[in-house]
Amino acid sequence: MTLETVKVPEAFRPLFEEAEGYVRGYFDSLAMDPKQGTITIGGERYVLVRAASLSVNILEQIRDMYPGLNQAEAWDAAARVLFDLAHTIGRNDAEAFHRATGVTDPIAKLSTGPVHFAHTGWAFVDILPESKPSPDDDYYLIYDHPHSFEADSWVAARGRTDHCVCFMNAGYSAGWCQQSFGVGLRTREILCRARGDDYCRFIMAPPGRLDERIRAYSRAHPEEELAAITP
Repeated sequence: MTLETVKVPEAFRPLFEEAEGYVRGYFDSLAMDPKQGTITIGGERYVLVRAASLSVNILEQIRDMYPGLNQAEAWDAAARVLFDLAHTIGRNDAEAFHRATGVTDPIAKLSTGPVHFAHTGWAFVDILPESKPSPDDDYYLIYDHPHSFEADSWVAARGRTDHCVCFMNAGYSAGWCQQSFGVGLRTREILCRARGDDYCRFIMAPPGRLDERIRAYSRAHPEEELAAITP
């Protein structure tokens, strides 16, 4: 069986193949009824939102709400708002999806996340082999988001930026994984296509170990200039 909606290390493949079946079956129930103004999937209401409105425009609006801050501080404040919003959405989406599908194993719960991510248009997820997800302080996930909706929106609307922009991608994925493992998790985007990098790359770990994980990555990849802003 070929994985279509996610790329993972070979050891993870069986779980993600099973997850594709769960998620595909869930999204097969998609029903759009414009006469009622409803979109439903699995009996749940969904809404469609233009990607640029949710990324470029809302981030710039939040940034402009802090006129007393310098540009870097205002950008960082807006990034934190979007990260926290998406983190909450990711946790709640994971809880609802796991309840609807009856998935209980932590790794199985995590495996549904990237597939769900792809079906809802956030991004394709490529989990790198160095990843070691575990329900404790050693949790470590490193992954790319090819076709991130935030990076695509920023490149189309504003061209290249000086910053990483995929704050909602980072927050949603951390929220989903936190709900799956019962461990507090944060994610930082360290490379971003919107600022000219080859890919959007993220590191996820418990908050107390995130900086340590990023420093270790930086030492191993001195050729890469990592982003500085932290949501």
